[in-house]
Amino acid sequence: MHKVSVKAANLIGSEIIKLGNEINQKIREGRSIYNLTIGDFNPKLFPIPEVLKNYIVDAYMGGQTNYPPADGVAELKVSVLNFLKKYEGLDFSDEEVMIAGGGRPLIHSIYKAIVDPGDKVLYPVPSWNNNHYCHLSDAQKVEVQTHPEDGFMPTAEMLAPHLGDVVLLALCSPLNPTGTTFKREELGKICDLVLAENKRREGKRKPLYVLYDQIYWMLMAEGNEHINPVSLRPEMKPYTLFVDGISKALAATGVRVGWGMGPAEVIGKMKSIVGHIGAWAPRAEQIATAHFLANENALDGFLVELKSKLNKRFDGLYHGFQELKKKGYPVDMIKPEGAIYLSVQFNLFGLETKEGNIIQTTGDITQFLLDNAQLALVPFTAFGCDTGTNWYRISVGTLNDLEIDSLIEKLDQALSELK
Repeated sequence: MHKVSVKAANLIGSEIIKLGNEINQKIREGRSIYNLTIGDFNPKLFPIPEVLKNYIVDAYMGGQTNYPPADGVAELKVSVLNFLKKYEGLDFSDEEVMIAGGGRPLIHSIYKAIVDPGDKVLYPVPSWNNNHYCHLSDAQKVEVQTHPEDGFMPTAEMLAPHLGDVVLLALCSPLNPTGTTFKREELGKICDLVLAENKRREGKRKPLYVLYDQIYWMLMAEGNEHINPVSLRPEMKPYTLFVDGISKALAATGVRVGWGMGPAEVIGKMKSIVGHIGAWAPRAEQIATAHFLANENALDGFLVELKSKLNKRFDGLYHGFQELKKKGYPVDMIKPEGAIYLSVQFNLFGLETKEGNIIQTTGDITQFLLDNAQLALVPFTAFGCDTGTNWYRISVGTLNDLEIDSLIEKLDQALSELK
């Protein structure tokens, strides 16, 4: 008999955080490891904007320490609406936007506002945390396996057979864990399917909503374009719920300011849910973010600098892996498109290590990389892929660009010893 609720008893913690904690413990014990597991930034390498930090300090010194409004400080909501219009051409009203303590409360409240127990939720794999949100919402998960040749992004053809049975389609671009993005034509086709399905449902049942997580959209790799459903198809506005914020775009994962946009009826219920949880962004951080978003020179300057740092890491790793591939090693990497992630393949199954062990499982690859190349990565099994995948996520937010050459050298040495 469970001593806690059935839901709690069957809840699985974050596989990524668990792995990251294990690696950090090894580092504390003296191991030298390239820990590229957690989707976070090392503040010493990627500090938040100095102007934002000063705004936060000023707000605390000014006594901004009491409860914020449950749906967000008015000043920040205005700043977010202006920001969205300028940078994305999205036009929302006050009733269609809300503030929360980062992206997670927004995603959870979207699930809770839309999904009844037993409802079906559709999402591609690999993807981040949708399996856990389905569990918390008592939803039936409908997973669609994507493929490397499509950049692990779902296509309209993959999703079409399932849309008639689901109430929520969860999408993300740039995608965590892959760092790949939707292209204009494919996302347009998906939007057309959603619109056709909602026309079929009209007046009969709950609409089909799209959760569009674009928390990484300001971190597009050079030469890539971010697109969203509402800009592509304005008719998607009544069915699209956006997740956005400063966590990734400003290297401010611990500052915890996020915003969501969507139809007023759903956003209103999400505000109530977040209010009951108390998952607000702190007042001082909200006021500081409002000032920073309105400071276009500071915002634009920081984004140029941050993306330059990320692109340097993307280019260094991508070039390094292409050189390893040219040497004949069974590795591959998808060209970076956005976020702070890279998708890398280690096709090592069946190879023998210098210790005489045959690599047979994803776990064997993970352990080989850690033991022989001092490289800690997250396998796509942590994002819903089947056991047996040889694809991994590299997170560059904790990587010193001066270490890229040595990382590739260690990996070259380790791979050379396989037979």
